[in-house]
Amino acid sequence: MKAQQILNDPFLNKGTAFTAEERAQFGLTGMLPPHVQTIDEQVKQAYAQYQSKANMLEQRIFLMSIFNENRVLFFKLFSQHVAEFMPVVYDPTIADTIENYSALYVNPQHAAFLSIDDPDSMKTTLANAADGREIKLIVVTDGEGILGIGDWGTQGVDISVGKLMVYTAAAGIDPSQVLPVVLDAGTNRESLLNDELYLGNWHERVRGDRYYDFVDQFVQTAEELFPNMYLHFEDFGRSNAANILNKYKDQIVTFNDDIQGTGIITLAGIMGALNISGGKMTDQVYMSFGAGTAGAGITHRIFEEMLQEGLTEEQARSRFYMVDKQGLLFDDDPELTPEQKPFARKRSEFANADELTTLEAAMKAIHPTILVGTSTQPGTFTESIVKEMAAHTERPIIFPLSNPTKLAEATAEDLIKWTDGKALVATGIPAAPVEYNGVTYEIGQANNALVYPGLGLGTIASTAKVLNDEMISKAAHSLGGIVDPTEPGAAVLPPVTKLDVFSQTVANAVAQSAVDQGLNKEEIADVQKAVADMKWEPEYKAL
Repeated sequence: MKAQQILNDPFLNKGTAFTAEERAQFGLTGMLPPHVQTIDEQVKQAYAQYQSKANMLEQRIFLMSIFNENRVLFFKLFSQHVAEFMPVVYDPTIADTIENYSALYVNPQHAAFLSIDDPDSMKTTLANAADGREIKLIVVTDGEGILGIGDWGTQGVDISVGKLMVYTAAAGIDPSQVLPVVLDAGTNRESLLNDELYLGNWHERVRGDRYYDFVDQFVQTAEELFPNMYLHFEDFGRSNAANILNKYKDQIVTFNDDIQGTGIITLAGIMGALNISGGKMTDQVYMSFGAGTAGAGITHRIFEEMLQEGLTEEQARSRFYMVDKQGLLFDDDPELTPEQKPFARKRSEFANADELTTLEAAMKAIHPTILVGTSTQPGTFTESIVKEMAAHTERPIIFPLSNPTKLAEATAEDLIKWTDGKALVATGIPAAPVEYNGVTYEIGQANNALVYPGLGLGTIASTAKVLNDEMISKAAHSLGGIVDPTEPGAAVLPPVTKLDVFSQTVANAVAQSAVDQGLNKEEIADVQKAVADMKWEPEYKAL
């Protein structure tokens, strides 16, 4: 391999950390400044440069330049500043880079760009992007339902790249074994179709059989090329996400973070809240505000937990209410999705059913003990709604999960104050501790990153044939029991600052579940050793 190839390969490049011997051996003599740095010196230097950037977008662009040049250095730096870097590398800053991806484009970042207009090149594209690497983890998006910002077409590839960064930083998934993929089926965003710089397909989204055939071709081709693959679907649109997950979840190792990941972390947060309040899961009345992919996915996960706790399906369903833009969902609505139908109510249950067209009206009629927001409607958990809830339950569990920040249903500070410190709160974005009446309330972040990296690591390490509900439930339980209920103002979820520690907790629980169920393809005598052996460390190795 030529010297320039080594320097331009982020999986091999060490930059100024190449030793004198390596420089001589690989033809690098004189191609780098003469002083040989340690990785710790490189990290210190890079962090100082990072701190000089004016805002989070500039910081992210700087970090991406390191990522593009030197994966080991990037993840060593990331590992030392996880909580600080998470909102820069991922949500909320990644929303800005997705919106401006074409204008900011400098590097494909080893992603595979698959076009619905050129399906014949799919196998070649995936093989080119993998470049001989053994791929064990793929994050794929079609860019239709990005975060809370919607359809961004091929620019959504940044979400796949960012998600994989978190897998490595949190759980130690080897970055040389991952592949970001975008399925470009077009976009319905007029601003992109009218933008001469837009790098994706310049046509409206393809729907129906042609779209699903495109997805199926991808799944089959990826399975053929990468037989040990864990396939993570991310930010697909409401009309497609559940259909795709349901088609493949019993056939291959697959996961949809928006449907399943959000459900796991929310369940873990609720379990943490109940640890603090002393409440029982089966006594709760659950209201979802937002009935899209995330809202329905979370509701299903909490419902499944109530079944596991001993309720019948009928008993459990009686405790769930879904509210969307049209108000409380009723079973005579012809536009209900298959995911919404199980939780839609009968109008006969309410004397004033026709009036339940707002969240506030639904709150007054139902008085839930848990309120979860995935609506992307900012400020909709108003003071009057929250006080109405708090008047009827001693420790209301309120999770405004919509992100980025500008789309949150409420702030943690307001929720604590409006309930006189009684609310048990988790937010979808990082929130500072709240000082109220002499107590510091730590605010848990319902960040899927606390779950999906460990879930992936445990599933891959266990060589599981599928990822099933039992493994997912074990992931939630492993996190939900971590909070300290005796601490005044305790958070309902563990802190993102210890992401790497809790990812191992989740991975061990998930891998053990897979082995206990006999889902492992290879014999595993020691589950924790199998997980530990899978973990990659950001250290330079001899070429």
